[in-house]
Amino acid sequence: MNSSKLLSPVQLGCLSLPNRVVFSPLTRARAGIERIPNSLMKTYYLQRASAGLIITEATAISQQAIGFPNTPGIYNQEQIDGWQEIVRAVHDKGGRIALQLWHTGRASHSSFQKDGSLPIAPSAIAIAGEDGVYTATGKQPYQVPRALETEEISSIVEDYRQAAENAQKAGFDAIEIHGANGYLIDQFLQSCSNQRQDRYGGSKENRFQFLREIVETVLKVWDPSRIGVRLSPNGVFNGMGSVDYRESFLYYAEQLDFYKLAFLDIIDGLGFGFHGLGTPMILAEFRPLFSGSIIGNCGYEQASAETTLDQGNADLIAFGRAYISNPDLVERFTHNWPLNPPSDPAVWYSDGPQGYIDFPYYQS
Repeated sequence: MNSSKLLSPVQLGCLSLPNRVVFSPLTRARAGIERIPNSLMKTYYLQRASAGLIITEATAISQQAIGFPNTPGIYNQEQIDGWQEIVRAVHDKGGRIALQLWHTGRASHSSFQKDGSLPIAPSAIAIAGEDGVYTATGKQPYQVPRALETEEISSIVEDYRQAAENAQKAGFDAIEIHGANGYLIDQFLQSCSNQRQDRYGGSKENRFQFLREIVETVLKVWDPSRIGVRLSPNGVFNGMGSVDYRESFLYYAEQLDFYKLAFLDIIDGLGFGFHGLGTPMILAEFRPLFSGSIIGNCGYEQASAETTLDQGNADLIAFGRAYISNPDLVERFTHNWPLNPPSDPAVWYSDGPQGYIDFPYYQS
């Protein structure tokens, strides 16, 4: 048997977890055109319920927030009910599950919007260096987004509060605010995509204001011991990368610590590329600034996860692609069983069980 730190219990906020393996958020696009969580998704999450914590796939907080086909939402009663079925099943199997709250911002497309309007963003700057956005009719070029008016921003903050309340109604154990990977919050945080002249732009202090207001509004619904934030300081995905990234993200971590949140989920790995504007940020830089738990994320294997935990730079490690093809990942780590071959990316976003719930458990 394996007695590693990765497999040892840990306290995450007010949650007592049996191990430090986190099932990382993964967009899988199985919710259909109505974006209602369904029985296929329930099977998928149930298969992976031995994780210390499941963080769900990115989930749209509103119709405006959508930016990918067939991803789930948390903005109407049918979606709440669908998630409630999944949460109840995961709990019945002894698991714990958090909902990731998502707004895609400029990474969306007018075809996702009810009135065919342009996607919104802090500034009217299109995503560059990428090959387009997935839509129901195939990939389309990124559009120049519409810059939000100052007075509009409070309504989006309210959408986050309502989504957080809906997540609570569905019975989730926690929420994660998705502030990474070039989506709306990240677009506000970074100087490359935020060139506003009002209180939400300019200095790093102003660029943090949007996330600050979101955190403060969800704190009206959730205890801080059940809230986490995801950041990606090294990321180039969705056209990100800012020259002042290091000073900015260290400031953001320090500010988030004021709220005594349960965790920071930091994408420190370079699996989605690196913007190359300096040296990559590492978890050790964040450790002195944030007193809650730190989750390391992106590209970890069991050995590198153990090393990071032993060094004290993270408290938990999230696994993504390894979890796609290994629903029993914790058991494989525990018994030193080999992993299934990596999954075929061609079926990551298909609409059925293939490449989703059909991976075999280990047979000894």
